[in-house]
Amino acid sequence: MSTDYVRKDHLYQKAKDEGYRSRAAFKLIELNDRFHFLRPGRSVLDLGAWPGGWLQVAEQRVRGGVLVGVDLVAIDPLGEGVHLVQGDARDESTLNEALSCSPNGFDMVLSDMSPKLSGIRELDMAASVGCGELALWVAGKVLRPGGVFVVKLFKSNEAQLFFRSAQSSFDKMHRVELKTTRKSSNEFYCVGLGFRSGN
Repeated sequence: MSTDYVRKDHLYQKAKDEGYRSRAAFKLIELNDRFHFLRPGRSVLDLGAWPGGWLQVAEQRVRGGVLVGVDLVAIDPLGEGVHLVQGDARDESTLNEALSCSPNGFDMVLSDMSPKLSGIRELDMAASVGCGELALWVAGKVLRPGGVFVVKLFKSNEAQLFFRSAQSSFDKMHRVELKTTRKSSNEFYCVGLGFRSGN
């Protein structure tokens, strides 16, 4: 079975039919259906936001809020209420630009970031955890007390250690495997609720 065939599954086609930029949009929809964190008026920072599927979902649900997407790659414009920042989340200038849209911080930090896969399992697993650690570091800088944190990881011992260590920063931390994830994928999501600022 070709890689192209797997990539173009029924959710790939559904995303095209419904105007989403990627099938990943349905992952955020599934997460939100379970945890109900996307609400009108909330401020959302989406890390690794290209091509914009998660931003589209969030835009539909946080009417009147603030929505900022950050990625190393330029993201094609979305609605007027969606602010796009091209830059590295590790750079202070990038975070400052994001915070200029929501000076009091964000209610949510979302990350569907993935590393560039090398095909070497150990390297790819470590790189995935690195993306998670970066997202959590950003959350520590910009997430309001009581806020929500969502991050993607690939299954590994290191990812499990990350999950355990991140628990202390939230009132509740959930480990979630999604129905909308491809069967061939070994990803899961950490959902932190009730951010404890200063931990």
